Amino acid sequence: MKHHHVLLLVHLAGVIVWVGGMAFAHFCLRPSALQLPPAQRLSLWHGVFGRFFPIVWAAVAAIGLSGFAMLLEVGFAQAPRAWHMMAGVGLVMMAIFASIWFGPWQALKAAVAAESWARGAQALNTIRQRVTLNLVLGTLTVVLATVGLAF
Repeated sequence: MKHHHVLLLVHLAGVIVWVGGMAFAHFCLRPSALQLPPAQRLSLWHGVFGRFFPIVWAAVAAIGLSGFAMLLEVGFAQAPRAWHMMAGVGLVMMAIFASIWFGPWQALKAAVAAESWARGAQALNTIRQRVTLNLVLGTLTVVLATVGLAF
């Protein structure tokens, strides 16, 4: 397997895990979790994010490192415009994820530990909004990666 193909595999695997995980959480888990009482719902999300977010950090590292390695391999000036757009959107997504990790995720953990369900619901809502934004951006990035190569 060529070096570029290995980088592309690592890159796509990271994207599938991250964007796919957000899609599953938003479209499948969230509607089911809304039926639970606050204590159970927030405890469920606490457990889910406690497992998913470390995986996202690994995906972010894989995507970022492989993406920039492919840009370097081709040369920034020779890379298609869509690659630069993907890199820009990816950096925004990474910043949004970091804002989730260091902000509302920490607040959700503290709220669940203190059984402060109102504070936990607020933190969870902020996480939901940012994840929704990242899901939209991730979908846009997939469009750029496929259809956008013509740009």
